[in-house]
Amino acid sequence: MRDGFIRVGAATPEMRVGAVDYNCDKIIDTAFEAAKNQCSLLTFPELSITGYTCGDLFLQKSLIDKAKEGLLKIAFATEELDMVIVVGLPFRFEAELYNVAAVILHGNILGLVPKQNMPNYSEFYELRHFVPFKGFSRTSDGTPFGEIIFENSSEQDFSFAVELCEDLWVPAPPSVKYAQAGAAIICNLSASDEVIGKQRFRRDLVNMHSARTLSAYIYCDCGFGESTQDMVFGGHDIIAENGAVLSENKPFSGDGIIYGDIDLQRIAHERSRMNTFRTGDTEVNKVVFDLRVPDELKLRRKFAMRPFVPSSKEDLAGRCEMILTMQAAGLATRLKHINCKTAVIGLSGGLDSTLALIVTVHAFDQLGLDRRGIICVTMPCFGTTSRTRNNSIELARAYGAGLREINIREAVNVHFGDIGQDDSVHDVTYENSQARERTQVIMDIANKEGGIVVGTGDLSELALGWATYNGDHMSMYGVNSSIPKTLVRYLVSYEASRTFDSNRHLSDVLNDIIATPVSPELLPPSADGTIAQKTEEVVGPYELHDFFLYYLVRFGFGPAKIYRMAVLAFDGVYDPDTILKWERIFIRRFFTQQFKRSCLPDGPKVGTVTLSPRGDWRMPTDADFSLWMEELDNPEET
Repeated sequence: MRDGFIRVGAATPEMRVGAVDYNCDKIIDTAFEAAKNQCSLLTFPELSITGYTCGDLFLQKSLIDKAKEGLLKIAFATEELDMVIVVGLPFRFEAELYNVAAVILHGNILGLVPKQNMPNYSEFYELRHFVPFKGFSRTSDGTPFGEIIFENSSEQDFSFAVELCEDLWVPAPPSVKYAQAGAAIICNLSASDEVIGKQRFRRDLVNMHSARTLSAYIYCDCGFGESTQDMVFGGHDIIAENGAVLSENKPFSGDGIIYGDIDLQRIAHERSRMNTFRTGDTEVNKVVFDLRVPDELKLRRKFAMRPFVPSSKEDLAGRCEMILTMQAAGLATRLKHINCKTAVIGLSGGLDSTLALIVTVHAFDQLGLDRRGIICVTMPCFGTTSRTRNNSIELARAYGAGLREINIREAVNVHFGDIGQDDSVHDVTYENSQARERTQVIMDIANKEGGIVVGTGDLSELALGWATYNGDHMSMYGVNSSIPKTLVRYLVSYEASRTFDSNRHLSDVLNDIIATPVSPELLPPSADGTIAQKTEEVVGPYELHDFFLYYLVRFGFGPAKIYRMAVLAFDGVYDPDTILKWERIFIRRFFTQQFKRSCLPDGPKVGTVTLSPRGDWRMPTDADFSLWMEELDNPEET
């Protein structure tokens, strides 16, 4: 099982009520189809061998006996398949009739899991036929019966448990106990009829339950062929993983099988990271099986190129509004706490300082402070272009903020003379002297005016160390410290669209800043006056670095796995060699630049990834990165 990925499926084949042979043939055919698609765990609906809507036919011995024959038929027919199959049937045990899920592998019945919660309200009357069961026992032939976790001896993270329909809808589902006892996947064999509004509720229930249990959840529903005497079944199948729906079909669509490529490493990481998720306090009987999961699984799972950015336009707008509010609330709280009515920002005409100004304006508005208390300082020097200079000036004016222009060229040249720096040598000293001079200017203005310096650096720059130590690296409050570069652009764009009707000029300026190449503007411009120093040509594409950062920090994935995911996510955008090149640069810079993150100014945590040494990220400054680099020597073989 490479990188922890395993393909699971939920199947709702066409069936006939009471026609056991017909239903079993459909189940067998579906199982073979799933096996061809590298599925390792396939779940069918509740009572799938007989049909859920048999009613009082469940009291007929002929149907119960035939269902058991059908189970053995499925087991025999699928014994060559390297796939666990979970089917439903009525099963008589010790004079009682149970609604059970049977787990099949290589021709063997690994266990029988009975339903624990029987709905007997509204259209359901299951207690008329079945009895609930909790605990553990064995049938006369030794088959495990009851609460069970199934564990794969070959693949440590591959473990699952089973519950049936109503078990999910009660206040304390059995799957909570199973998850706490170590089950990474929950299979639910269901017969949930359709009524108006239930589809969305069911989806939300499955999705959020997978999040609560830090598990993958396979929900398989009855569909076409069930009796429509009083109900209709849509076959609404859902596969979710820790709060995200991986796959889902539309009710009544007739889709036979849906697949989901579950990341078991991700689930294991989340459980180990969250110390409140306890696995040692709960014990459930375990059945061990041996199944080889395909190593060369051709992933169908989609990975977003920009994991920090919502894919839905509606979600994106709401997220941007919330993020700006959170950033502004953090700054407003700090200003109010120290009774400060002045903020100083070094405004460059780039995205980061623009976002910092937007946040500061919102914070001042929240506090009812005069925007003229925001002192924007533009400090042109050797690399400043007319475009960024003009945008800085127009932006401050459009917001009604204070504005000062201080050309630092002469001060930097004096400094060069003091330290013996040749101004024709455009090295790191040439660049950093400008950044540190700018920081000195705004720090001293803040002291003079009784204000604080609002930092502009973003999360991506912190990850790469793309900031001058004690230069733009430093401030008195860093509002962008947990905002990645890929998200900064969307936040500024949101502000541009939000202000379009009320302040067209402001919107136009913001849009021009968005269109400006990312640059620190520390080297002289080109002959035509345009920006010569473009950050992404030196350090690499930020969309790649943000992708690497997200999966390295948030989920602890290894470089080889991240590379595999990036190749899929950026297919057609970057070739594999380019991705590998920039990932190696990312790893090197991420490790060697920790010293800058160890002494960061305060700043609000906004997303799930942050590098604050006081918050989520504690890393030694002198950690060796050779282990991570070695993984990238032959990433396809790792």
